[in-house]
Amino acid sequence: MATAVEQNAITSTLRSWPERIKAFYNDVRTELKKVTSPARKEVQGTTTVVIITVFLFAFYFWLVDLAISNSLERMLHYFARR
Repeated sequence: MATAVEQNAITSTLRSWPERIKAFYNDVRTELKKVTSPARKEVQGTTTVVIITVFLFAFYFWLVDLAISNSLERMLHYFARR
């Protein structure tokens, strides 16, 4: 059973909810007013960088995969002959 102090704390917490929610939404509105959309040129530039980076990483991982698979294949052939 809750004591009088605990009940008072719970009651005050529940009563402060509407005020806290209102303050939260006001803060959200304030922050959203600070948000700006990037210009079309900036979006195109960053998209180009991302696409080039993806292709470079794909090429790198293809080379690494090729090297590892060839190494494993040679090792398996070597041990299969023994």
